[in-house]
Amino acid sequence: MKKPIFTVYLLSLLVMMLVSSTSCKEEDQPEVTVDPTNLVVEVTIPNPDLGIVNIQASADNTTEYSLHIGSADQPVATNETGTFEYEFTESGTFEITVRAYGTSGRYISAVKPVVIIDNDPVTIADGYITPMQYAGYQLAWNDEFSGNALNTQYWSYETGGEWSNNELQYYRQENTTVADQVLTIEARKENYGGRSYTSSRLVTRNKKSFKYGRIDIRALLPKGQGIWPALWALGDNITTQGWPKCGETDIMEMIGGSGRENTVYGTVHWDQNGNHADYGNGYTLPTGTFADEYHVFSIIWDATSIKWYVNNIQYSEADITPAQMSEFHQPQFFIFNVAVGGNWPGNPDATTIFPQQLKVDYIRVFQSN
Repeated sequence: MKKPIFTVYLLSLLVMMLVSSTSCKEEDQPEVTVDPTNLVVEVTIPNPDLGIVNIQASADNTTEYSLHIGSADQPVATNETGTFEYEFTESGTFEITVRAYGTSGRYISAVKPVVIIDNDPVTIADGYITPMQYAGYQLAWNDEFSGNALNTQYWSYETGGEWSNNELQYYRQENTTVADQVLTIEARKENYGGRSYTSSRLVTRNKKSFKYGRIDIRALLPKGQGIWPALWALGDNITTQGWPKCGETDIMEMIGGSGRENTVYGTVHWDQNGNHADYGNGYTLPTGTFADEYHVFSIIWDATSIKWYVNNIQYSEADITPAQMSEFHQPQFFIFNVAVGGNWPGNPDATTIFPQQLKVDYIRVFQSN
């Protein structure tokens, strides 16, 4: 895994607040208290190649300082000197807040926005690559995402803000770009359509669908609490049969946050005597995360089974020969999306950095000769 190299740019913004946290004193025991004043915060960068930031705060009539990152009320550090060091390990825009407390129990605060840019980003050359041909198979369809726009002969946009799983995003066309032979779906923290986040959802419905074959998708995954990228497929007959009778094949899902970015999941969903049934397993990288470099997520699907692979390493297999799994003997279309929040990953929090991007190098479908 490459060591990230960061450059830090600072923008000055000073917000002074006076917040009372004192309790009522008994009238017969008056106590002289003093509010803090004149808070000054200086931020310096000892090494431009690292994400380390030094903070020096000073104020009059102060008994304690606290350092906060983002919107968190819980401090990452407290002391009486106002001297702090903090290391950012991610790129993005952050807020550093320093509070100065007086003997009154009230505080004033200064906010410094900090922009951290990764000067050594992951490139399309980083990571695992699969071949354009396999013995016993022929290439039936592929999209290498060349050009500067999404190929609408293959893909359609699904837009809107009403989705299942208590997700928080509004899907928009504007969050999808194609450039440098990469498809990018970007999840953003922005208000639109009554939602606080936006993203994109792409489908090949009514344009490209397949029954059986080997599917390879090379992708670089996003990260962060509440981020939920998915590469999956649904049965063409979803409009007539509904879900889960149409069948769902999750080629790859990842839920971000709490150190979960090193694990992906492959799952199938189907109807079993009127009830929802599912089967799946996960794959965990031996080192690093799926945001460190590109990986290839694959399934090999035939009349007897669906097998899941990461970088050509098999980690799961589902037997689809039982009669109640007839859904997996019908054509399915592809879906690429990045959800934000929801029942499974949970919602974003103060640690989540936006924007987050799912990048796809290619999708390739091979079918038996």
